[in-house]
Amino acid sequence: MFEALKNIDRKGYKAKFGGREIFKFIGPGLLVTVGFIDPGNWASNLAAGANFGYSLLWMVTLSTLMLIVLQHNVAHLGIATGLCLSEAAAIHVKKRHARWLLSSAMLASISTSLAEILGGAIAVNLLFDIPVRAGALLVTIFVLIMLFTNSYRVIEKWIIAFVSVIGLSFLYELSLVNIDWNAAVKGWVTPAFPSGSMVIIMSVLGAVVMPHNLFLHSEIIQSRQWNLQDDKIIKKQLRYEYLDTLISMVIGWAINSAMIILAAATFFKTGTPVTELEQANSLLTPLLGNHAAVVFAVALLFSGLSSTITSGMAAGTIFAGMYKEPYDIQDNHSRLGVSISLIVALLIIFLISNPFNGLIISQMCLSIQLPFTIFLQVYLTSSEKVMGKYRNSTFSKILLYSIGVIVAALNVALFISLFQ
Repeated sequence: MFEALKNIDRKGYKAKFGGREIFKFIGPGLLVTVGFIDPGNWASNLAAGANFGYSLLWMVTLSTLMLIVLQHNVAHLGIATGLCLSEAAAIHVKKRHARWLLSSAMLASISTSLAEILGGAIAVNLLFDIPVRAGALLVTIFVLIMLFTNSYRVIEKWIIAFVSVIGLSFLYELSLVNIDWNAAVKGWVTPAFPSGSMVIIMSVLGAVVMPHNLFLHSEIIQSRQWNLQDDKIIKKQLRYEYLDTLISMVIGWAINSAMIILAAATFFKTGTPVTELEQANSLLTPLLGNHAAVVFAVALLFSGLSSTITSGMAAGTIFAGMYKEPYDIQDNHSRLGVSISLIVALLIIFLISNPFNGLIISQMCLSIQLPFTIFLQVYLTSSEKVMGKYRNSTFSKILLYSIGVIVAALNVALFISLFQ
């Protein structure tokens, strides 16, 4: 899809970077934001608010800050080199190591798709009383049609529409409840560790950064490129990309915060614990009315669909990168990568006795693989051979490796907690 952009000779092309040009750069970051507000995050956020009120809102703030740094860094790779993370690994890392890293990333993508498809299937079940496995099949078919019949720009517009629906849904939900804004503001900026909250803290912070999003962002940012030979344009692109990432992550921060606030103002206030998405939906009816439950399920459906789309795109990016190719849905390698991720995830849902056990399995796989992707990214973006003068500064390397260690430690702790 982006190969044509990379191969077009635009030397001498004068890109205009005015006020209205900023809006032309908004889009890639929102596709990444979808992974930040996927169904997996919903369960953790609702549990955080239902069990601990507003006190764990700081997790959303901290995780968003970490995400901004990592996603900006990997987008930096795409802009400065014209390569996505997968292509860069295939080209600049020893073949046997690259093959192992990218194969593990594909497994992580399948795990992500499994969780996203299940989230959409749960929403279909809540809205139409369709069995989860049948709903999973419908979600997968819809996403495959979307990916195989639409260009990136069209999909981007659909994703922006989906995110808008999710955001508006939570604005509506929040308008129905009485919110203690003083407690919310304090919760956003004051770290707190209530008794029994560590598993939820680990799950929220550890699951925010997802391997497939790092691969995806480095690829889709190239849809905005003009001229890799013009330093002035590259520098301006980097600034506008940072703005796109910042705005998109703030939107993700707001939606995740809204989930916790909604749960705090309803379930925590009434002393009602919540552990599952279906439970949260059913409990909203007596508290806020049937419309609130329907709006909740609709938002969950759009979250499941949009996150499954981006998960499929990421898989296509990773698989094509193994062959040192960019993502292009008209290319067989990209199509195969998308198909492997979505269809294998669907088969797992059908084959295991309890589909929801698949969520635990998927989180385990992500916890194991994520540190390898983060450290691969930081290694490549710190390399002068790869990035030239755009390589990470010493301060950036220290910051990125520190975040990588924190996220990796949280994921290892979360992995261990699954067996306790």
